[in-house]
Amino acid sequence: MTLPVTAFVAAVCALLLLLTAVMTVRQRLRLGAAFGDHGDARLISASRAHGNLAEHAPIVVILLGLLESARANHMVLMAFGALFVIGRIAHIVGLHAPVEPGKPPVTRQIGVAATWITLLALGGWTLWLLATVNL
Repeated sequence: MTLPVTAFVAAVCALLLLLTAVMTVRQRLRLGAAFGDHGDARLISASRAHGNLAEHAPIVVILLGLLESARANHMVLMAFGALFVIGRIAHIVGLHAPVEPGKPPVTRQIGVAATWITLLALGGWTLWLLATVNL
């Protein structure tokens, strides 16, 4: 396989997407809700866990693939791939954790930070390679 880091992260994200989709459907069945969230906190959490992963995973997988195909450092790519996956898992856990008003769960905060760090690093790295290697 020519892009093992990308393939691994994409596969884990696919499984997480399936898991969060099942969690969302279970909440919909519990409520009998075909559309919308019915103002139900558990359905909102499940739906946002799925949607947020679906929003962030594609760009991370694309950036990993671009960097890996440009022969960027394999170990650093693995580290960022792992950071992203761990962050997404933490975010999912955090969205299902009990919430104190005005204070998001620590796992959710970790998930957001890990995702943003990954996006910043991979996006910046890709732009740096474009500016220094391909101009």
